Amino acid sequence: MIRILSSPRRRLSAGLAAAAFFLGLVSALQAGTEEKPFLDANDAAMARMMTGMAAKPTGDVDRDFVAMMVPHHQGAIDMAQAELRYGTNEQLRRIAQEIIVEQQQEIAAMQLAIGAPLPPSQSSPDQSTPHQH
Repeated sequence: MIRILSSPRRRLSAGLAAAAFFLGLVSALQAGTEEKPFLDANDAAMARMMTGMAAKPTGDVDRDFVAMMVPHHQGAIDMAQAELRYGTNEQLRRIAQEIIVEQQQEIAAMQLAIGAPLPPSQSSPDQSTPHQH
């Protein structure tokens, strides 16, 4: 048997649902505001990576591979740096540090493999405590 809520109960339920929705929306907006610098940095890294990966083919498969992979690896470095700047999970921050080192090494190895000059040295990102939210 289906029981229909009385009118006052229905209004109360609708009001509570609306309040819960509003509070959830406010909470989501606040979280989005706190996360915005990270998301902006990540979006910029992705845009740079995608632009760089759109290299025009040269007819040399090896050079074309490196031309596309270097921006891909740099994108991973840039995203890892955003984690170091804004993330708070120590395990993820350590992984991000490892990603930076490993991806820099792979970029250098690919450049050496095709006889290209090594990329300029870059300083490591700040390893200090991330921004507090």
